Amino acid sequence: MNIGEIARLAGVSRSTVSYALTGRRAVSDKTRKRIERVIAESGYRPNASARALKEGRTRTLGLVIPPASRALTDMQLGFVASVVEAAARVDLDVLLSPSGGDHDRSFERLVTGQRVDGVIVMEIRLEDARVARLQQTRIPFVTIGRTAQPDSLSWVDVDYAHLIGRCVHHLADLGHRHIALINRSQELVASGYGPGHRALAGFTEAITERGISGMSLCCADDAPAGHAATRRLLAEHPDVTAIATINEAALRGVQRALDNAGLRIPRDFSVTGVVAQHWAEDFHPPLTAADVPAHDMGSRAVELLLERIAEPESAARHVLLSPPIALRSSTGPARSG
Repeated sequence: MNIGEIARLAGVSRSTVSYALTGRRAVSDKTRKRIERVIAESGYRPNASARALKEGRTRTLGLVIPPASRALTDMQLGFVASVVEAAARVDLDVLLSPSGGDHDRSFERLVTGQRVDGVIVMEIRLEDARVARLQQTRIPFVTIGRTAQPDSLSWVDVDYAHLIGRCVHHLADLGHRHIALINRSQELVASGYGPGHRALAGFTEAITERGISGMSLCCADDAPAGHAATRRLLAEHPDVTAIATINEAALRGVQRALDNAGLRIPRDFSVTGVVAQHWAEDFHPPLTAADVPAHDMGSRAVELLLERIAEPESAARHVLLSPPIALRSSTGPARSG
């Protein structure tokens, strides 16, 4: 039961239910009693953290996204959609603010303009200037991803190091002795992008532990880059029989390059990684992968932010997700010879 369902049962708008609950605007006695009757019959209890927001100025959350000039990946769009949906469930709006380069003015307006009650920041770097700036203010915030010093912050993240390591172990168990990691773009990794660095660390550790050969390469977030990177990989490292990746947007190009090289998946070549479920299921054959729970991550980020807004002095909370590897059809025994 949520505000939207109460509004439907009472025959009023979501905003009318919100006004009746918070007292921010006048509601007729007849309408208020009808809403109260629906609430009593349903047993609805407003979330304590969301209820605390009624004293806020805006009832709006800020979501800091990558620059508007760059197309968002499917996973990033999933984060945005889940944050907006989770906020709507507690009758809050979301203000999107691009950051980076010429868009830093937008982020600064978000920080200084009293437009929002709290902020969620995406695409976190190990050393992130946006996080440092928010720490200088009194604005409650949480991050999707974490910095190199995460203990004092509230964040939600995926355990990329552990998951890529599990992908390597899965491939090694199938007999693969030469494995490649296709990471995110060189620009992004050089900027300190957390998932890229942690994936490389997990890959390197697992390769060393299994005593096998590994090589990593960066790749831009699109199919043509995935195609070019895979062609180069096959030409320069013909012994490679498997790829692990966190670059979902490059997957179609990876697949095309393998097809063009006459390599059938998984008979001749295996592919796995950490990607959104949508990309894994669209791969041919479906990709063995740890499915990034983007929807859950956005929802948990909103939950943490509401707690920070309600109790600004409360201890930081961390949510580190490690979804299971879904065994689909893109991995098999290493080819012989």
